[in-house]
This record gives sequence, C-alpha cells and structure tokens, in this order.
Amino acid sequence: MALMPKRVKFRKEQRRVRPRKATKGNYVAFGDFGLQALEGAWVSGRQLEAGRVAAQHFLKREGKLFIRVFPDKPISKKPLETRMGTGKAEVEYWAARVKPGTLLFEIAGVDETSAKRAMVRAAVKMPVRCRFVRRRVAV
Repeated sequence: MALMPKRVKFRKEQRRVRPRKATKGNYVAFGDFGLQALEGAWVSGRQLEAGRVAAQHFLKREGKLFIRVFPDKPISKKPLETRMGTGKAEVEYWAARVKPGTLLFEIAGVDETSAKRAMVRAAVKMPVRCRFVRRRVAV
C-alpha cells in the first residue's frame, strides 16, 4: 500500500516549486548510513514504497530501515482528451517534496557493505540521483 496522509485540511494544492537546498533532514539522524538525494523532485508514495521493499528484501530482516520523507502533497492530473475549463482534476497520487540534500532512507544495525548494496537497490527506484552517506562523528 502506497504511503498517503490519513486526512488533510485541503484536498488539492497548487504546484508550487521551490528550487532550494534542504536545510532540514539533510543529515543521518536515526541510523548509521543513509541515502541522500542530489536533485530536487516530487517522489511519489509508490516510488518510496518500491525503494523500501527493494532495500528490505535485500536486508532479509536484518537491521532497521527508516523512511525520512512522507508523501503529503496531492498531485492532480486531468484525464486525456479533456477540454480546458472544467475545473481542477482529482488527486492522482501523493508525493513527497524532496530538495537537494534531503535524506530519503536510513539504515541501522548492519555493516557498511550490506548497507551500501541495499541503498543502491533503493536508489534505482528513485526518480532522482542519490548518494550513499554515513553518520558524521560528533567531536
């Protein structure tokens, strides 16, 4: 089942795009390794679920996988061959706003080689270029 909010205040949103770098959620907080987006995009709930399943399948019940983004933006799309002027279309899917630098997934409790291989499998499912990052050690 794809991720989506239980309820929202407004059914439809405008398509606002803000090309900025992420200032929140741009460091490894929960796990030891993470998958960081290098581009900005809307990542659908279906794509996030596909990445989660791919990484989880590779890990085989080892470690813990954290999803750091949530699809809370409704994306509407008009049907094909529909004339203009009949109002805004219904919600097609839900998407997460991902800015450059946002962490998508984190893994804890596994060694670096298996974490890297699991994240590569998740990165293939994402619509943005990603890189593998590790937790910074605080001094």
